[in-house]
Amino acid sequence: MAVTPLHRHSKVKRMVVSTYQAASGAGAAAMRELELQTKEVLEGKPPTTKIFSRQVGLFVVNYSSFDNDVRVTATCIRVPVTRPHAESINLQFENQLDEFLLNFLTDTAREILKRSPGLVVIDDRTANNFPTPLEVSNKDDVAASRIRRLVSQEGNYGLDIFVCGDQIREGAALNVVQIAEMLI
Repeated sequence: MAVTPLHRHSKVKRMVVSTYQAASGAGAAAMRELELQTKEVLEGKPPTTKIFSRQVGLFVVNYSSFDNDVRVTATCIRVPVTRPHAESINLQFENQLDEFLLNFLTDTAREILKRSPGLVVIDDRTANNFPTPLEVSNKDDVAASRIRRLVSQEGNYGLDIFVCGDQIREGAALNVVQIAEMLI
């Protein structure tokens, strides 16, 4: 959701994304298992693993994906929170960014994201204020933060962003309502 408005402004050539997915992404039974596993681990007992193939309670589970055709490298990590999901996104644009973006890259990206429906920018480095799963839970908007120039490659081709959003609202229930409203 945060990538689309930036892609419209300057075509994305490559994306590396790491997702941090809440237990609720695997359903209500998975949330109950997360709670049970956390209790069991804190009590020194072996965790129950019926829904998840391994311990998730107080643990991080890694899943990876790679697709040469799309030029997207994705890593999915299940984290021990009930909701929502978060993503670290690394973008490389097809062309060097124009002079305006070169000088004001992060401010311009912030402005593009601020104007995008369904997105809110929470990116206050001086106060160390960035979105957390707790703050965006049960909210419709996806929060974008840590917007910064990509310094790991030469040239002015890239941007790093962190987003966090309630996958039950945006990506599931809210989208159904929005589609129904368009049809009415």
